[in-house]
Amino acid sequence: MASRADNIASTLSLANFSKATELKNRIWFTIGALIVFRFLSFVPLPGVNPLILQSLYSKTQGGILDLFNTFSGGSLERMSLIALGVMPYITASIVVQLAASLHPALMALKKEGEAGRKKLNQYTRYGAVFLCALQGYFLAVSLEAYGASTGMQAVVDPGIMFRVGAVISLVGGTMFLLWLGEQITSRGIGNGVSLIIMAGIVAQMPKFASNLGQAYSAGDTGSVLIITLIVLVVALILMICFMERAQRRLLIQYPKRATQRGMMQADRSHLPLKMNTAGVIPPIFASSLLLLPLTITQFAGKSLSPESTMGKVVVSLNQYLGHGKPLYMLLYAAGIIFFSFFYTAVVFNPDETAENLKKNGGFIPGIRPGKNTSTYLDYVLTRVTVIGAAYLTIVCCLPEYFLSLTGLPLLFMGGTSLLIVVNVTVDTITQIQSHLLAHQYGDLIKKAKLKGRIR
Repeated sequence: MASRADNIASTLSLANFSKATELKNRIWFTIGALIVFRFLSFVPLPGVNPLILQSLYSKTQGGILDLFNTFSGGSLERMSLIALGVMPYITASIVVQLAASLHPALMALKKEGEAGRKKLNQYTRYGAVFLCALQGYFLAVSLEAYGASTGMQAVVDPGIMFRVGAVISLVGGTMFLLWLGEQITSRGIGNGVSLIIMAGIVAQMPKFASNLGQAYSAGDTGSVLIITLIVLVVALILMICFMERAQRRLLIQYPKRATQRGMMQADRSHLPLKMNTAGVIPPIFASSLLLLPLTITQFAGKSLSPESTMGKVVVSLNQYLGHGKPLYMLLYAAGIIFFSFFYTAVVFNPDETAENLKKNGGFIPGIRPGKNTSTYLDYVLTRVTVIGAAYLTIVCCLPEYFLSLTGLPLLFMGGTSLLIVVNVTVDTITQIQSHLLAHQYGDLIKKAKLKGRIR
């Protein structure tokens, strides 16, 4: 059932868009900030050889570097100043959210309102700086080790000065992206960090289309395969749009209260439970954990003999944990399901929600307040999460199976990438509709005041 806000938004006319000056300024500011982000992705890291880096990336494809490179818009492949992107901040944010739901001190800080939220955001930034420095250092060491083991010098002047300079540059690039994302959130339209991630993914579309066109011209890809690919992508996008807006709405009723006219009136509202409460966190966690062993074996496998015991283990891991392999698909689906239930249990506390309803006098019809309400919420949330976990598994595993079946290296159409792009696009369009709705209400108020003066 569509809400009243959805009905009003559906009647909005884009003819009012030209009159919404503030909205246009916000959109232009967002576009300008994203252009700056794309320019930065081509600024190379000081002290590295770009030609050798292309060889490095081509030999380490298939690991976790592909995932990070997709989210950073190709910055990791070019080893730019923003090679790490905003992934350290995303990781730190998830860790702080988990800690705030499990640690008593942080849980109390979370309940302090705006002041507590600012402190948690500050802790998240500190964690992002720490993770960025740690990842930057290991990235610099890996570049030096790669140049020494293959005979190709990826770093022009390896040493402690290169490592310090690389860490400072990478930390500065990530912190600048976070500042740019905050500016987009406050002065632009949409969530800044999410838009930066989406821009990085969408930036791979021309390369994806070019590779697909070259494969078709060379005869490696048929027209039937391309049509199937397009139908699959469109079907997944429609499914994501439907499921991300799907809700299980629980009726909440409040006791009757006396109005100004002496009448008794009972208030009603709804508690919305999203089908996908965990969002894109389960696929990111599951894919990162599965790709991590593959990445380690790719870097460590060059120094191991294939005849040794460790070398045989490395070869077996690369065979069984490759994209589209049965073991990989099984572990990927199991990881998505596990993290769906785990993260949902972290972000939604039935006991706390039931206690808040009881304090405000609200109750679910037919369910007693308190412990019974908490048990009922946990029961409904579990059933909803089953549907959400199945939806995430289908969206993420179907493209993996298709890519392994066809052999197309198309990370752009991965389930995680599609989830991020569709979710951010829907959220941005919703905010644009909100600005247009506010502008429309402003015009109605002005007309009402004008008529009142004429009378």
